[in-house]
Amino acid sequence: MKLATQMYSISGGELILDGQFRKYIPKIHDIPDTDKPREKLLEHGPEGLNSMELLSVVLVTGTKREDVLSMSRRIMKDYGDKSIMNVRNPALLAHDLDIPLGKATQIVALGELGRRFFRTNQASTPTIRTAHDVYNYVKDIHDHPKECLRGLYLNAHNRLVHDEYISIGTVDANMIHPREVFKPALEYAATAVILVHNHPSGVLEPSKADTEITKQLISAGHLLGIDLIDHVIVTRDSFRSIPVQYDETLCI
Repeated sequence: MKLATQMYSISGGELILDGQFRKYIPKIHDIPDTDKPREKLLEHGPEGLNSMELLSVVLVTGTKREDVLSMSRRIMKDYGDKSIMNVRNPALLAHDLDIPLGKATQIVALGELGRRFFRTNQASTPTIRTAHDVYNYVKDIHDHPKECLRGLYLNAHNRLVHDEYISIGTVDANMIHPREVFKPALEYAATAVILVHNHPSGVLEPSKADTEITKQLISAGHLLGIDLIDHVIVTRDSFRSIPVQYDETLCI
């Protein structure tokens, strides 16, 4: 097992930005109550929702011609996570997206709130150089009752540019698709990814599935020019890196 004091080395890579990832999104009335965004948030917390689902929670309702999930999906498709938050004119947004002015006002207010929060906390964005840094940063995952897979996305200077929950409830090579891990890296121009997941049992030993998914994601990252530099297992009291050898991809 590699030492936690060893430092991560992140190499630059050419990003492939032309990939489009799509999936079928059912209408709100087709979804079981337990899978609806508001209920999912109450059950699993906000990290268990994707951006489209979070937006639907903010908007609350749709219109007579379009349910709230369809509206949120269309907004994200037309603008994307980051662009929509940079729009400051509700009237312009309402016109461009053909949505009610009240909905556009909610989105603009949400974007401004996010910008103010980011400006206040920007100085606290961490630099992550070791597995110990990872452990200190993800303290909120230690006591989660379910197994969670989380992605930390870094720039070439080891600064955290994005943090996202990828899966809650299972970490399985057959369930986690590489696009779910690397799409945020492309969106936020990250050059490296660190995976973190908890073992609620308190056992630090990586499972066969843990090792297998790490190998698969290392290979997928090579194709995209994005390094998976570590996969850290955490418990309440300790942590360890999964010891997978694949050329020099794990530079820790």
